[in-house]
Amino acid sequence: MNIDNALAAHAAWKVKLRSAIADCETLDVRAIGADNCCELGKWLHGDAKALLGGRATYADCVEKHAAFHREAGRVAQEINARRMEAASAMLDVGGAYMNASNAVGVAISRLKREMAPA
Repeated sequence: MNIDNALAAHAAWKVKLRSAIADCETLDVRAIGADNCCELGKWLHGDAKALLGGRATYADCVEKHAAFHREAGRVAQEINARRMEAASAMLDVGGAYMNASNAVGVAISRLKREMAPA
């Protein structure tokens, strides 16, 4: 698992969601809201669980990752309902999406540091 790619992929969601707002796209809310569909989620719920499952940083990362996807799914719901102003506001600084995005970034980084060879 390339943790740097996972960080970049989750950071890119804000751009994808803003683009969906601008283009009035329809999104797959179920897949976006699920924490086990992306590469990181598959890893967290698969190989990482066996390798790191007993670590607090792993549990924190799983929790923060799930919260991020829940918030991204909520934004996607607003986009699909054509409530673009509401969806856009959800992406602003201080909102639940941005808080979840920042938290998962920190959690992924902590897990990466813990996995690094000493």
